[in-house]
Amino acid sequence: MGFNYSEEEYGDVSLWRVVKQFFKNIHLKHLANMMDWAILEPFAPRKLRPSLMRKMGCQVGKGCFIGDHVRIDQGHADMITLEENVSVASGTRLLCHQRDFSNYCVGDDYMKLGYVVKPIVLKKGCLVGMESFVMPGVTVGEGAIVGAGSLVTKDIPAWTIASGRPAKVVKEIPHKVEMQ
Repeated sequence: MGFNYSEEEYGDVSLWRVVKQFFKNIHLKHLANMMDWAILEPFAPRKLRPSLMRKMGCQVGKGCFIGDHVRIDQGHADMITLEENVSVASGTRLLCHQRDFSNYCVGDDYMKLGYVVKPIVLKKGCLVGMESFVMPGVTVGEGAIVGAGSLVTKDIPAWTIASGRPAKVVKEIPHKVEMQ
């Protein structure tokens, strides 16, 4: 059909599948655009956006906050899990696939590289700061905080603060000291 897709990587690339995926993508794009409708802003962060993410295929727990202009990997939405009370700030990108450069050499054709496709898990009560990127295979631990503008390429342990490009743990969150 003239598409530059390998059957091993993409599976069935028949005309029917391409047409079906085309209409599915239109539907998903419509749902994604609804996440940013200004008229719905009072309801959007805690009600509308988590609901729309569920309709797109994400597993979203109760009490999650989704900021405006958050973008998810629509083709792999079923691989994104947000546990209870997760906060994803504005402009964040949750990506479950990326090109596999592990065997890329001089002279190779970039378009023939495969993809790494792995799930993203945001554990209970964590926060991902504004304009951050969460890459494939990452788990952000319970109660962890990812600083604004970070590029998260590796797991972030529970109850830590991480920031940077790539994100690194900069502080452990202390236990609360009880006053006597």
